Amino acid sequence: MSSVIVSLLYKVTRKLLTVPSVLLRRGTAKDAELLVLRHENAVLHRQLAGPVRYEPADRFWFAVLSGLISRRQWREIFPVTPGTLPAWHRRFIAAKWDYTARRRTGRPPTPVAIRTLVMRLARENPRWGHRRIQGELTRLGHRIAASTV
Repeated sequence: MSSVIVSLLYKVTRKLLTVPSVLLRRGTAKDAELLVLRHENAVLHRQLAGPVRYEPADRFWFAVLSGLISRRQWREIFPVTPGTLPAWHRRFIAAKWDYTARRRTGRPPTPVAIRTLVMRLARENPRWGHRRIQGELTRLGHRIAASTV
């Protein structure tokens, strides 16, 4: 996750450093650059066989730039529809708050030290049942259920 953040910060910093140069140029130079970039974009879209996959940094940049462009010009400038940005946001939030990968099913494993201690107590005291072994372990300071023994 930290590599994504570092990559995102690097790309955002690079983009922000190019903003003053764009602001100081003349309008015709900007228009020419936009036309060149749009043509390059059209050529690349023709060459792609499948859909374009954007990285998180690209998605972030589109989200930032979306506030600067009017909705009337959206179709001719942006490669994604206006509904795509909220969908990306919903997916990002859903993945961030998804704890299914961290949740384990069933009983947590018993530590090896306690397992060996239970086996040793059972071997050395064959008349003790599971309740007695659990009681002795509790007296020794180990929290363990009788059903685990």
